[in-house]
Amino acid sequence: MAWACKTIFPSLLVLSLLISFSASSFAGLEPFACDPNDGTAKGLPFCLVTLPIAERVKDLIGKLSLQEKVKMLINNAAAVPRLGIKGYEWWSEALHGVSNVGPGTKFGGDFPGATSFPQVITTASSFNETLWESIGRVVSDEARAMYNGGMAGLTFWSPNVNVFRDPRWGRGQETPGEDPVLAGKYAASYVKGLQGTDGNRLKVAASCKHFTAYDLDNWNGVDRFHFNAKVSKQDIEDTYDVPFRMCVKEGNVASVMCSYNQVNGVPTCADPKVLEKTIRGQWRLNGYIVSDCDSVGVYYNAQHYTSTPEEAAADAIKAGLDLDCGPFLGLHSEDAVKKGLLSEADINKALLNTFTVQMRLGLFDGPAQLYGNLGPKDVCTQAHQELALEAARQGLVLLKNHGPVLPLSHIRHRTVAVIGPNSDVTVTMIGNYAGVACGYTSPLQGIGKYAKIIHQQGCKDVACVDDKLFNAAIDASRHADATILVMGLDQSIEAEARDRTGLLLPGRQQELVSNIAKSSRGPTILVLMSGGPIDVTFAKNDPQIAAMLWVGYPGQAGGAAIADVLYGTTNPGGKLPMTWYPQDYITNLPMTNMAMRSSPSKRYPGRTYRFYNGPVVYPFGHGMSFTHFVHTITTAPTVVSVPIDGHRRGGNVTVSGKAIRVTHARCGRLSLGIQVDVKNVGSKDGSHTLLVFSKPPAGHWAPHKQLVAFKKVHVPAGTRQQVGINIHVCKYLSVVDRSGIRRIPMGDHNIHIGDTKHSVALQATTLGVIKS
Repeated sequence: MAWACKTIFPSLLVLSLLISFSASSFAGLEPFACDPNDGTAKGLPFCLVTLPIAERVKDLIGKLSLQEKVKMLINNAAAVPRLGIKGYEWWSEALHGVSNVGPGTKFGGDFPGATSFPQVITTASSFNETLWESIGRVVSDEARAMYNGGMAGLTFWSPNVNVFRDPRWGRGQETPGEDPVLAGKYAASYVKGLQGTDGNRLKVAASCKHFTAYDLDNWNGVDRFHFNAKVSKQDIEDTYDVPFRMCVKEGNVASVMCSYNQVNGVPTCADPKVLEKTIRGQWRLNGYIVSDCDSVGVYYNAQHYTSTPEEAAADAIKAGLDLDCGPFLGLHSEDAVKKGLLSEADINKALLNTFTVQMRLGLFDGPAQLYGNLGPKDVCTQAHQELALEAARQGLVLLKNHGPVLPLSHIRHRTVAVIGPNSDVTVTMIGNYAGVACGYTSPLQGIGKYAKIIHQQGCKDVACVDDKLFNAAIDASRHADATILVMGLDQSIEAEARDRTGLLLPGRQQELVSNIAKSSRGPTILVLMSGGPIDVTFAKNDPQIAAMLWVGYPGQAGGAAIADVLYGTTNPGGKLPMTWYPQDYITNLPMTNMAMRSSPSKRYPGRTYRFYNGPVVYPFGHGMSFTHFVHTITTAPTVVSVPIDGHRRGGNVTVSGKAIRVTHARCGRLSLGIQVDVKNVGSKDGSHTLLVFSKPPAGHWAPHKQLVAFKKVHVPAGTRQQVGINIHVCKYLSVVDRSGIRRIPMGDHNIHIGDTKHSVALQATTLGVIKS
């Protein structure tokens, strides 16, 4: 299928914009509240859709007793029969499709499944913001349809936008990768797709999680329930908070979830600096803050942060927590009020935020439901499933192609040995936080559409503890025109509450791969299924392993996408969203060390491509194509003036005159505009990802380089495309000093696009004097 990055399935866009304010044509869920057939709802001001939402919420809160209010502070909020309000389950998930993780969503009856897109780490590899938003629109179509059928809520605690800091993290698969700007752009795009574009109304309410510095689950005896993340102000501002800030300010997300861990000795769900000051104050969240499930109970029972449960409840609500996933606030908030630790006004403030979101979702609009005519016909549609396939195709990353051996030939490679513990999997392909897929195409099924198959598992499972199945697999490779090994990981190796112990292929997988590479009659291709990086140095350096493809967890259509790339129906264009390190990288490197920057004196290597300078297996952004692209910067300034208001007394504007506080600059739309000519000089049409990096002027606290922009462009063979890139100077050319202050370094910034480089000098222009 030809791929145009800016026109993704127009029919999906039309469907996604469908809004019905009339009674639902699908006979599904009765009104959550304000049912005109319920006598208790008649004449209630909070049911009047003609009134501003703020007035309706104020009226509703004023009608509730304290006992009723505290029962609204938890995920399974209680009904209020006397006001005609039903109970509501806030906890639903939609990480990469409507999920049945959490009690708010279930499958069955008219909704046996939902479209299961690739796991986030795979979709992130596309570096395609348009694709991410389109996936969000489809997921919210299906979510609304399931809500209308009484099978889902409308508040989805997704996406996970934590930075994939350590390659061992079991939940790294759920994230958009290791770069904070990439994670932030993914968050904003996916959230826009989920929530819709109808002003203050919400299609569904998304939630960016887990705030903040959360990226350890269970490592070496340390778990997320007891972990105190010691993080510098610099790393908080420069790395950990970036995706969340972008999610709130650019994505306008309706919710943020605080995490289990402490940050510098304070549980995030009890820290007013984190919740009230940052999320709601600085970023101006228009929505509610929810705890990770039982986080309040965790910091009381496991972390012993407070002496009494009432103190724990009071700390959470006064810090800015609006909703507890778990029973804790429902059990202890009333007593906290009675003991004078908390006021009823504090509880009202929390309810103001949650009720406002429910009003924006239309839950108090009676039968006149937003998107009311979405139903079973709108779930698992052909268009939705085609988008899942296209997302998988775009996310696959070609790591190696010696020869090149790929794409395979329909003539020369008619009989293929397909081997490996992941060769015929289905559920493995959808990763975690998934639901029930519409259907599956396994790798074996996908490849079987192109060639005659000789199938052997080789290993019983990914643990691969013995060689009992090796001989049959080796024999199969001797009788085939090509051998495809589908190896890697699954949720038994990396998952929530399960961090990895190493970076190598598990068990005896490497031994199987090497033995087959030696004996295979035809070329050997290694396909890797995993969420995190794998040290495959042996395969990278083995000339008998001709090609390697990383597929992440590619979703319900993963097998078809893999086959399409192997046989050249699809030209791969994915890029790695995380660094692939050698096994030695993690030697003497505790997951508990949260520092991003390296420290040679302490033999600390640093984290991610931005701060680590050592050997890698494959770098962030690596990914090959079946064609060859050449890019040239055709237009770019050599000097950009940064207007500032002047010098504040005491020298606060500059650091040795070389870096200006972002808050002192006239940022506005100050941007660096670049025109890039992208030419496809190969023989195949393809999509190319332009990754634009900036290397700031030298400074101890600046990263080696940082991603400042990316663009996906489709270029037919033998043609060229002009691509315009705008880099917001204050957002993306700034760095953070040791005090956590974001500054714009003056001097030469080197812009890198592949092998193409351009230097631009930032110069301060004083417009006036700031009075102190």
